[in-house]
Amino acid sequence: MREDGTLSRAHFTFDKDRNVYVCPMGKLLKTTGRVLAEHKFRYMASTRDCGQCPLKSTCCPNTPARMIPRDVNEDARDVARALTGTDAFEQSRRDRKRVEMLFAHLKRIFRLNRLRLRGPRGAQDEFTLAATAQNLCRLAKLVARPPPLAAVCVVA
Repeated sequence: MREDGTLSRAHFTFDKDRNVYVCPMGKLLKTTGRVLAEHKFRYMASTRDCGQCPLKSTCCPNTPARMIPRDVNEDARDVARALTGTDAFEQSRRDRKRVEMLFAHLKRIFRLNRLRLRGPRGAQDEFTLAATAQNLCRLAKLVARPPPLAAVCVVA
């Protein structure tokens, strides 16, 4: 229960097999399966179930029945949330940061924030050229070594 005494979505369990929410009292919140304008499904409880429920005053005090919106991509988000904290997730996160830094470098240094060539092929060609130039600059930094220090000859 929240500080204000109401129940949040976390108090409801989502049954993936039956594709329904289940309230703390065991009643089902069903959906029509129709996607709303906000790209969400609307799960609603029966007004008959909510009307006689002892938790109604904390669950849905201002509406006749409980309604929970669920984004159409929520299943994918659930999978992503389950992976958070794993070793593979942390490695992927480090890799993504590295790639994002390379993209930022392309945009800032190579001025690739706006493509000049038209069409998908033009964009691909321009990006490939910029990425090649970026890789050549990185390779030059790795391969180039500073010249050896001149030997100092001391005559005494």
